Amino acid sequence: MGLFDFARDLGKKLFTKQEEAADRIKAHIEEDNPGIEGLQVTYEEGKVALAGKAASPEALEKAVLMAGNVEGVGEVDASAVEAPAQTVRVEYYVIQKGDTLSAIAKRFLGDGNAYMEIFEANREVIKDPDLIYPGQKIRIPVEEG
Repeated sequence: MGLFDFARDLGKKLFTKQEEAADRIKAHIEEDNPGIEGLQVTYEEGKVALAGKAASPEALEKAVLMAGNVEGVGEVDASAVEAPAQTVRVEYYVIQKGDTLSAIAKRFLGDGNAYMEIFEANREVIKDPDLIYPGQKIRIPVEEG
């Protein structure tokens, strides 16, 4: 897993000064730690670099999304995180104005009632399935068919 792009001017506001960004982003990820041991975070000019050891591919993906969905972050580099190989197909989606998790589930999973699957896959990024925001990037595990 390498470099991911995010909307730099959108997301959760965690810091006002560049020098506090890395510590605040690290604390944010560790608050709902998706399974990263020895997490290290650096921040420079809108780019976050993560390092550590992920317990699963999902843990790595969630940490990337947690860091990237922060205002002031335009890129996340996770190439220094050790993680097992992903065994399922995962798509990434940027929430658009007017989207609902139900509509996203219908589009990607074929069933609007499967929205809780998307919510569960993004619990660290989406705190309430009824409160999603344009610009948020989420992961969607897609069953091969």
